[in-house]
Amino acid sequence: MAEVTATAMHGLGIATVMARKSATAAAIGEALGADLPAGPGAVFADNLAIIGTGPESWLVVKEDAEPDFAARLGETLAGLASVSDQSGGYAVTRLSGEGARTVLQRGAFIDFHPEAFRAGSVASTVIAHIGAIIWQVDDQPSYLVANFRSYASSFQHWLNASSVPDHP
Repeated sequence: MAEVTATAMHGLGIATVMARKSATAAAIGEALGADLPAGPGAVFADNLAIIGTGPESWLVVKEDAEPDFAARLGETLAGLASVSDQSGGYAVTRLSGEGARTVLQRGAFIDFHPEAFRAGSVASTVIAHIGAIIWQVDDQPSYLVANFRSYASSFQHWLNASSVPDHP
């Protein structure tokens, strides 16, 4: 199998953002400086990845985040959205290299073909009975996979087993 590089991401600020009843996605996007995805999709703006995870809800991820990232995000979105810090709740792994797509296809039953899943695509799915949010960050392709931190070692075990070269 082609090479896959798996890197645990550290220093991320992660927050769930859910629109308040009277707020629109456009207003939240304006406050964040981005056009928010209306469904499963990712946009990248001002060192943020904004991942659509459900109706009027997003996961906002920032690399090298300050410890008060979620609190500041809450201040920015005051009156528009509820913000919940998830930084300690998720483990995020970056998968890249020629074999990254193949490895994900072994566990997530979604179409990772480049015409169906490309930079900005997002899926909430299950890999080896582990809930995962996957988003493609570039055309290399590179993916970020977020799962609950309590399942990080199980995900790593699956990843190691799935990255073993195919036998003839």
